[in-house]
Amino acid sequence: MKRIFIILYTLMLIVLGAATLVEDSKGTSFATDYIYGAPWFIALWGVLAAGMVAAIVKWQLWHRFSVMMLHLSFVVILTGAFTTFVTSKKGVVHLVNSVPVHTFQSEDMSQSYPLPFTLVLDSFSVQHYPGTMAAANYTSAVSITPDTGETVHADISMNNIVKHSGYRFYQSSYDEDGQGSWLSVNYDPYGTGITYLGYLLLVVSMLMVVADRREEVRRLLSHPLLRKGGLLMLGVMLGTMPALANRTLPAFNRAKADSLAVKQVVYNDRVAPFNTLARDFVLKLYGSASYHDLTPEQVVSGWLLRPDVWQNEPMILVKNAELRRILHLNTKYARLTDLFDNNGYILQRYWHGDQAATPNDPLQKAIAEVDEKLGLVMMLQKGTLITPLPKDGSVQPLSSTRVEAELLYNRVPFAKVLFMVCLTLGLVAFGRLVYRNLSGRPALKHEHAVWSGLLYAVTLALLFAFGLRWYVAGHVPMSNGFETMQFMALATLVVSCLTHRRFGVMLPFGLILSGFALLVSFLGQSNPQVTNLMPVLVSPWLSLHVSVVMMGYALLAFTMLTGIMGLCLPRQATQLMLLGRLLLYPAVFCLGIGIFLGAVWANQSWGAYWSWDPKETWALITFMTYAIAFHNHSLPWLSKPRHFHWFCTLAFLTVLMTYFGVNFVLGGMHSYAG
Repeated sequence: MKRIFIILYTLMLIVLGAATLVEDSKGTSFATDYIYGAPWFIALWGVLAAGMVAAIVKWQLWHRFSVMMLHLSFVVILTGAFTTFVTSKKGVVHLVNSVPVHTFQSEDMSQSYPLPFTLVLDSFSVQHYPGTMAAANYTSAVSITPDTGETVHADISMNNIVKHSGYRFYQSSYDEDGQGSWLSVNYDPYGTGITYLGYLLLVVSMLMVVADRREEVRRLLSHPLLRKGGLLMLGVMLGTMPALANRTLPAFNRAKADSLAVKQVVYNDRVAPFNTLARDFVLKLYGSASYHDLTPEQVVSGWLLRPDVWQNEPMILVKNAELRRILHLNTKYARLTDLFDNNGYILQRYWHGDQAATPNDPLQKAIAEVDEKLGLVMMLQKGTLITPLPKDGSVQPLSSTRVEAELLYNRVPFAKVLFMVCLTLGLVAFGRLVYRNLSGRPALKHEHAVWSGLLYAVTLALLFAFGLRWYVAGHVPMSNGFETMQFMALATLVVSCLTHRRFGVMLPFGLILSGFALLVSFLGQSNPQVTNLMPVLVSPWLSLHVSVVMMGYALLAFTMLTGIMGLCLPRQATQLMLLGRLLLYPAVFCLGIGIFLGAVWANQSWGAYWSWDPKETWALITFMTYAIAFHNHSLPWLSKPRHFHWFCTLAFLTVLMTYFGVNFVLGGMHSYAG
């Protein structure tokens, strides 16, 4: 029975991973019809649930109550999911002002279902971010009249659902003319409640496992080997920044340009200082926040005053070598004039339309990037890039404190400085540990206090940067890849601050991991913009979901490092295995809780707690993969240090696929967070 369960469990992981690739190539409907909604797929989940129940009986897990409840929570969740699949109805309804509606359509518009009441749209409104046409929210005011009873009036907006007679209505979209509204409809009288009960059991049982004195977590905490700390080893690669040379170019003088920095404009669907617009303009064109010794405001003023001179400046970054060859460039920077010849716009001849969207054609992607930069210059010269605040007072300006805060955030390269500091300190700390262990020499007096102080100082600096971005943006900064990597770095440092006194290895671990997270954010988003949130992201569930998941990823990164070090240092393999096993509990528990918090958020926002989106699916694959490590009694090979370290090292590939692979390869509903 154990072998059969292992085979089916592995098969499920393979199917889930393959399904995301099928969905990417053949579409969501194909994957839903032939995989996610197929009887064999549902049966496979049913067999796995039955296997968990059988394991509870065979191993008499009622003697380990917390572990039994943990396994039962998954059975309850799967039962709720099956109940939803069998008994629920989902669809959409289109409302037009004052037109009564008695039915709603299935999601594919192939079926019509009756409603036990009449639904009427009284009015529809869109709320915009100040001074922009970007939707901050949209609201449908509706009247619900049952066959018997009084009419109920309600407002339906993003993250504000309306429930009536077992039906839940979610604001989905609206007609371009603003006269009609589209609502998502979900009728799930039983499944959601059962699933939520499973989520509650999951959280409670995880806490019980951690607190139970008979379980492994408490035993690991008191293990004598873990009281002595350990070693780590990791390399680092640092990039170099191009040197800047001094030149004299037509532009405003420094004093006049600096006075422009605090002027407020409508940019990127929000009110922002002119410095933010100018900084983004230079970043997009040149790849750096300044050009030679000129500030962003001076560069923009130069393009406005003397475009005839600036069009001959080599400041358009061209990353692709093949495109540089086409443009006959000797450096990686092109002039605006390099993009044109006697026959017109050069890039137009190499543009293949829709192929630019395919990730397998780097030339087309490079052409699209350069074309976007040309578009920015054209917008600046036509006067459409800069939009001053309306003088009629219809847009609320930022306070002087908000402006100064954003200027500070723009001018201090927090990510760049902190990734260098973290990696440098982490490598030095690593060298210190290696030297002490090889030489047998004790630590110098006050050495630990100094390193603790440095760790706390770096953590506070990153916390200040994170808080400053939060204040500037007006919402918790965890809505895109740049922000979530910064939060992961912060979470890693916090974990190190809390654990490094008990486990000395956690100090260099934390510094190096946070350094790499900040490096990824710095390199992956050379132009981090502080933008307004999509309406669906304006939810407290978002912050909770993302923060818990990112904490899980940070801890899993620690287990990956213990795995690498365990493979490199066989003498410390057992000690590092114990540390890795200890870290796995909060890591996997955070990931599991975060996944299901995301499910609750999804259910509150668009009416489905699970939709087999690629990000959801790969997060589940990651959770299921790491859950294997807890079953070392059933899988004795996991009790061997070398095998355990190989597992932790290779399992981290699922984390990388979940966070990076889905964003850049598969896409999906979570692509806005990439």
